[in-house]
Amino acid sequence: MKITLLTNKDLASCIALNRLVTALTDHELTVFLSAQVGNTRPLPDGLLQLKFFEQSLFNELIFPLLPPSPGTVMPDLLSFDGIAKMISKPIRELNAINQLAESAEFKNSEPDLVLCIRYGVILQQAVISIPRFGVLNLHSGKLPDYKGVMATFRAMLNGDAEVGTTVHYIDDSGIDTGPIIGTTSMPVDSARSYLWHVLELYKDGCRLLVDAVKAIADSGSVPARPQTRSGSYYGFPTEEELTIFAEMGYSLVDPAEIASIAKKFMAK
Repeated sequence: MKITLLTNKDLASCIALNRLVTALTDHELTVFLSAQVGNTRPLPDGLLQLKFFEQSLFNELIFPLLPPSPGTVMPDLLSFDGIAKMISKPIRELNAINQLAESAEFKNSEPDLVLCIRYGVILQQAVISIPRFGVLNLHSGKLPDYKGVMATFRAMLNGDAEVGTTVHYIDDSGIDTGPIIGTTSMPVDSARSYLWHVLELYKDGCRLLVDAVKAIADSGSVPARPQTRSGSYYGFPTEEELTIFAEMGYSLVDPAEIASIAKKFMAK
């Protein structure tokens, strides 16, 4: 199949892409990135720090310093440029995919199936209708309880003992409302950061997404159940919510965890 992946230019998306491209080598892959998720209004200081570690640190500082070719042993993780070389196609930004020019570029990838992870643009029906097998989304939260952005944060803030992911269809412009294919879960570790939980969740989440791709490749479809409850939608947390999160003993990001991840991009 021809599979187009829509994701975001951030650390979690890059790591998820590493997992997916190595598992989907039987398919022809195209990757498009959004530059950010959500609106551009000023963010609280805590979210600005998170954005630095998720995006600026890697995209602007670490990735440009990586050698164009790895050493004798491949690194554990590839940058976006490394992934582009692996799939033998450039990775471009599409931040206006619903508008004519970028919609045409997306359509030119001739997708049989589209996979979304953290993509920052709400897809409209004209785009959704292009792939014959539809659009699958990997959401870092349990649906329908945690729709919207930073769903893992919301589960932790609410004191949930577990966090999870959901693979579901995107069948209209509603946010996280489509039929559910499956879910994953893992226990909350109070000693670990929010970002660590997101990255860990994508291990099983990506496996679930790959299993869905295999089912579609084998039979043309994958079972899915409609969401029977409206659930809750969440936007970015407020300064007050970030303070409560910290008072619960949680952190958004841990620099020591980031340093360990950065080493995985280094050629050996």
